[in-house]
Amino acid sequence: MKLKVNEWFYSIQGEGGRSGEASIFIRLAGCNLRCDFCDTDFGLKATLDATELYDRIREYPCKWIVWTGGEPMLQLTDDILLFFINKGYKQAVESNGCFPISPLFDYTVCSPKGKPDYARSINPEVTEVRLPVKQGDLIPDIKRLPKAFFYFLSPVFDDTDDCQTKKNIDYCTAEIKKRPEWRLSLQIHKLIGIR
Repeated sequence: MKLKVNEWFYSIQGEGGRSGEASIFIRLAGCNLRCDFCDTDFGLKATLDATELYDRIREYPCKWIVWTGGEPMLQLTDDILLFFINKGYKQAVESNGCFPISPLFDYTVCSPKGKPDYARSINPEVTEVRLPVKQGDLIPDIKRLPKAFFYFLSPVFDDTDDCQTKKNIDYCTAEIKKRPEWRLSLQIHKLIGIR
């Protein structure tokens, strides 16, 4: 099966529970949602099968793949995941939770984007829930979300308005003080200017 790929690159995981770890990012093209805060170009740049993709990432010394998008679960199959498992990779996925997430992943991130009940019904358990939050957003009760080891509020970074970004960070911080079951996840890669 061919994958519709936007890009692949080697960097540091900038947010969530694996923050700071070296990772190979494979961004797949396409998404079923059109979030107004999305800062990602997930248009089609290449169509590759698993072997062709492996040939492009095997030079990197890291053995962690982060499948992201768009929405990776629109394309990923267990056969593709098994191919990379057999090559010695651990794999994480960052998903909006609208589709079932394979149990073959080593680390699962669900970011339900305003559909917590739906995400819980499709994926009752994940490694982490990470909610992008803007000032004034309603924070759902954790019971409405998939069961997870970590629950993160991730302030939306506004690339055109540093004041709004600061307001989003302050809002998340205040909400976490009221609801200590949540943790703060800043997009460190944006703060330090790396990809």
